[in-house]
Amino acid sequence: MYLARDLGMLDATKVRLIELLSATDCLSALAAGTIDGAGLTLDETLFALSEGVDLHVVLVFNFSFGADMLVGRVGMQSLADLADKRVGLESTAVGALMLAAALERAGLTSADIDRVALPHDRHHQAFVSGEVDAIVTFDPVATQLLDSGAIRLFDSRDIPDRIVDVLAVTPSALNDNPLAMRHLIGAYFDALDHIQRQPLDAAYRMAPRMGIPVSQVAYAQGRLRVPDLRENRRLLGGTPPMRASTTERLISLMQAEQLIGEAPAIGQLFDPRFLPEDGQR
Repeated sequence: MYLARDLGMLDATKVRLIELLSATDCLSALAAGTIDGAGLTLDETLFALSEGVDLHVVLVFNFSFGADMLVGRVGMQSLADLADKRVGLESTAVGALMLAAALERAGLTSADIDRVALPHDRHHQAFVSGEVDAIVTFDPVATQLLDSGAIRLFDSRDIPDRIVDVLAVTPSALNDNPLAMRHLIGAYFDALDHIQRQPLDAAYRMAPRMGIPVSQVAYAQGRLRVPDLRENRRLLGGTPPMRASTTERLISLMQAEQLIGEAPAIGQLFDPRFLPEDGQR
């Protein structure tokens, strides 16, 4: 979406992009009504629903395919080395999902590690300072830590299509200004086309916001699987939507991790109405 704005594809009189520091800030702003939508992981969207913030998922941005990873200190050679170590992670379902899968692969349990809750904006400093021995994180921090010598122990390629980023928007915003939402999503797909047609130009434009060198943009993008318009229609508009099974698994995990209480209603969660129609693009 920022690339679309940079390319002049996004009309600022219709849509205003607001950069917040963390998902926690996005969730707070949604609850306060100061923003109309946010880019969130699916579990963050479910948490908001459980807290009484009504949201519709109108776009699937990507599936993590290596972008989320567990990295450890130099000298750690395998997941078995996590035993008796301090492992940092966000208090989210994504963090819990990654750690649970890694521990299962290693034949360990949560009792075998010292689990340290850390917000994403503290990941880099906590690892560099030695506060934790390993950490579940994602870009740009993941790439920065790998460049400084951290060891990749496990990543989301081992659990494909289970970590998903979405655009979640309040129903009131969708009802009050549907044309603006269609404009935003159309501009997003136009920006994806630009990445495919002119990848070097896109990399130069995207690198500063991503916080990585231009030479690493394509590599970072390669750790995501990005659904095109056709797949978005299948994901959001099927009967039931293709994401229903993933959503139900996430809810069960979040309840087991005590991240939410009662399961939120998801019958109206996926909303394909604002995707471009055939012939519009």
